[in-house]
Amino acid sequence: MITSKMIAHGILRAIGVLLLLVLGVYFIYQIQTVIVYLLISLVLALIANPIVEFLKRKLKFKNTLAVAFTLTLFIMLLIGLASLFVPLIIDQGNKLSLLNANAIETRSLELYRQLDVYLNSHNMDMDRILKETDLTSKIKFNSITDFLNSLINTISSIGIGIVSVFFITFFFLKDKVQFILIAKRILPDSHEDQILNSVDKIRELLSRYFIGLIIQLSVVCVLYLVVLLIFGVDNAFIIAFLCALLNIIPYVGPLIGTAVAGILTMLSFINSDFSAVTLPTTLYVLIGFTLVQFIDNNITSPIIFSKSVNSHPLEIFLVVLIAGMLFGIPGMIIAVPVFTILKVIAKEFFPDTTWIQLFTKNI
Repeated sequence: MITSKMIAHGILRAIGVLLLLVLGVYFIYQIQTVIVYLLISLVLALIANPIVEFLKRKLKFKNTLAVAFTLTLFIMLLIGLASLFVPLIIDQGNKLSLLNANAIETRSLELYRQLDVYLNSHNMDMDRILKETDLTSKIKFNSITDFLNSLINTISSIGIGIVSVFFITFFFLKDKVQFILIAKRILPDSHEDQILNSVDKIRELLSRYFIGLIIQLSVVCVLYLVVLLIFGVDNAFIIAFLCALLNIIPYVGPLIGTAVAGILTMLSFINSDFSAVTLPTTLYVLIGFTLVQFIDNNITSPIIFSKSVNSHPLEIFLVVLIAGMLFGIPGMIIAVPVFTILKVIAKEFFPDTTWIQLFTKNI
């Protein structure tokens, strides 16, 4: 017989479970940055592990020395990539130092005047268009300081993130044996083969994924470079490399890269006639970059990534979108590798589940 006491106890238990669930989700949300660091470190450790094993097996390095040497190589590679942009930053900084807010406003007003004349010649009222869109209230010419402060904060956050990721990765590699032993203690002995199969499959798929990513970035970089060289943009290789590197951020990265290319192109021709040279050249570059993105989005990326991780393009898109909503840009970067890891684990440990069979049939 069900009594009121049992019902009250059941309600309280349900409320308690719901409260714990809400607190758990809130806690995960609060530490999402740490979770992203851990996931990036895990992926980096999987990439670095073959190098560590090579150093230990062929060159007889001790484990800690092999890990330290491998991560040092990664850091040197990162510094080398960053140093490529120093000439670009210096060059664009010199050009920006010749400008000021008043000069920008003067040039913008002149552009406005020319545009107004053009629209009037086609029986369109510029003032009425601006009033309807309320565009003038959104244009500010004194926001350079705010932008620089935001840029400094972003650089600081990136610096902290890089240090954190390398620190965590060091211990993932150095103490991987202990982590494996802990995993074996947590999981029954009957799952040992599944664990080993998962690790091997994950390593294979991630290797294919990163090789595919390098191929994609190389193709995009070459196409960007061709566009920039055609229109005589300064520092064409560095700009093309930077914009291609931004493609690591799925979907959002190419848009950021196009905006960066547009800004740097305008700066390259800042001393030329604005309406006759600077603006048309910038528009041509933007059109060229848009065509490159069209080729990449519809030909290069679907072919490379679908075959490298054996996932449908729509599946990848939804995973990246959800990861971006939950963890921002870092989540978008690691979404595909982490999703691939989860798919492999799910297939090994739950092979008879119908919906898992559906998602992992190509693995």
